[in-house]
Amino acid sequence: MALFDYSGYDSSGRKVSGSCEGSGQRAVMTSLRQQGIYATEVVASGSRPRHRLLSGWRSVQVPIEDLAIATRQLATLLSAGLALDETLHTVAGQLERPQLATALNRVREAVVQGEAFHLALEDESKIFPTIYISMVEVGENSGTLDQALANLADLLEEQARLRSRITAALAYPLLMGLVGSGVLLFLVGFVLPKVTRMLVDLDQVLPLPTRLLIGASNLLHNYSWLIFSTLIVALLLARRWAGKEQGRLTLDRWRLKLPLVGRLNMLIATSRFSRTMATLLGAGQPLLRALEITGKLLNNLILQQAIERAGRQVREGASLAAPLQKEKIFPTMLIQMIAVGEKSGELEQMLKRVAETSDQQIEMSINRLLSLLEPIMILFMGVSVGFIVLAILLPIFQASQSLG
Repeated sequence: MALFDYSGYDSSGRKVSGSCEGSGQRAVMTSLRQQGIYATEVVASGSRPRHRLLSGWRSVQVPIEDLAIATRQLATLLSAGLALDETLHTVAGQLERPQLATALNRVREAVVQGEAFHLALEDESKIFPTIYISMVEVGENSGTLDQALANLADLLEEQARLRSRITAALAYPLLMGLVGSGVLLFLVGFVLPKVTRMLVDLDQVLPLPTRLLIGASNLLHNYSWLIFSTLIVALLLARRWAGKEQGRLTLDRWRLKLPLVGRLNMLIATSRFSRTMATLLGAGQPLLRALEITGKLLNNLILQQAIERAGRQVREGASLAAPLQKEKIFPTMLIQMIAVGEKSGELEQMLKRVAETSDQQIEMSINRLLSLLEPIMILFMGVSVGFIVLAILLPIFQASQSLG
């Protein structure tokens, strides 16, 4: 039996804290719940508190794909019976990403000196996100570190798979847009000035499309430095505005309300929220702690604030589904499944189903978006090139008619 420190709220809503013995974190939480205490945090006694950098999945130095591979290797070696320090040394020696290998070596040195694994990971918070450290801590306290790392690897791999699908789906339209824009800029900026001199030498009144094209070409050719300077300044100002809370709130609200794209952004957030919550709850994290971690992982300030408000109501004794429904932001499917999970005691399984359903809807939304985006881009390119050809040929036809 180990000693754990806890903090939480009793049945009357008063904040309480103390110590309790148990075989693991989950057992302590069950024992406290039987006593009418809702625990918000349960940690091994003697663990020193540290500030944790709350960051999203995109770590500062290491891509999520590399982190998933390293985590899977750690889980496999630990389940095979290797000691933690030997496991860290072996995995660090096999990694191709030097930042991650160096971080694991530093973690190993701290572990060899007697420091807990999750505390050593906290010193590398630029590499390992909050959810990673929290689940490792739960695994250490419950004696199931290999299983905790395996669950983490599943979660990281699924997040990487989702990001890869989105990137692959958008690669063709983005490439097409870049190539098309480059061709148009080349025509207007370098080819047309030579053609326009010939058209001006015809000494006749040029058609309106031709005059518009010549004006755009002259503007781009003579004032390109001013145009690009203005664009750079505008981007810097927009980035500065977006970095402020009000600007970020406005942008995040637009991201959720834009046609087609807004629904896709909400589905991605729902998938991330559901899968992360299910993983944390399955690892034995308290509901409020799971909400806190999951909210920070969502790259949308509107959703983060909504989850924070829901967490405060849950702390006061409300269920999770009711405050989420009051926010009128989250999908009805998510709220209904959470309500069913809370009543049946299978919240973790319901959240996993929501994540799986959201992933399927994400793929369908991406395919639907691409089916609209590709013909729109083709139409835009066709109209642009057609306008340029028409503007060049019209004065030539007029000149030939005059000669005739």
